[in-house]
Amino acid sequence: MPSSATMTPLSARPARLLTQNREMRAIGVWNWTLPALAARLPDGRTQVTCPAAGVCARICYARNGTYLFPAVKAKHAANLAFVLDDLPGWEAAMIRELSTRRFAGTFIRIHDAGDFFSDAYTWAWCRVMRACPQVTFYAYTKEVRRFKRLVEPDPPGNFLWVYSYGGREDADIDPARDRVADVFPDEDAITEAGWSSQEASDLLAVLGPRLVGVPANRIPHFLKRLGGRRLSQWQAEVDAERPAPRRGHLRLVRGGQDTGAAAPAPRPGAAGDERRAA
Repeated sequence: MPSSATMTPLSARPARLLTQNREMRAIGVWNWTLPALAARLPDGRTQVTCPAAGVCARICYARNGTYLFPAVKAKHAANLAFVLDDLPGWEAAMIRELSTRRFAGTFIRIHDAGDFFSDAYTWAWCRVMRACPQVTFYAYTKEVRRFKRLVEPDPPGNFLWVYSYGGREDADIDPARDRVADVFPDEDAITEAGWSSQEASDLLAVLGPRLVGVPANRIPHFLKRLGGRRLSQWQAEVDAERPAPRRGHLRLVRGGQDTGAAAPAPRPGAAGDERRAA
């Protein structure tokens, strides 16, 4: 049996999972937060928390200001470690906390920072929602493909979400049917586009009109990067500049000479499966 000196201690569990910042407290909303974009945990592990992030990462409010305070970063890292180390335990703890009288009839914003970074984590949240029908949950997400595959077919009845532009899966958003949010340079730009601002209350992102405009944070270097564009426009520019995948033709070589013949397609269950699994 290993001695206590050689055993790796479990990460400290957060005493309270849900918090409120000043803005959310004003409208009665509670937050669950992970580190923004990615994090390195104290034990050296790294975890991407926003897999579909695109240009949004260049002006992310959660990578600025108070989010960089050591105590805040440590709290968010502890949340992530709990999810990674003991997802069933985290799920049970979240349900237990939400079942207290304090949260009856409230709104919970999932991910003041971070996103639904894996299928297992997304499913866990869906189970939490179904176990807590007295609470309404909402989220902005750039995990469009994951949501269309896992959540949209059978969503919890107390879950509201909005697809947020500025990610690598923007092309999978259907603005004709999806609830969508886009970051605009300012309120005037939102009005000119005919969208509805959520500036008065974050809940308008899921309770107001379907096209949601978010005014950009007034952080000078972020505004300079945005350059007067909407976040969706910036992402579209980046996507257009990305080189298309090269589609070379395989050629079968026998005896060291190029025959010019295309290589046969892999048999199902053979090397083709390995490539799909990679």
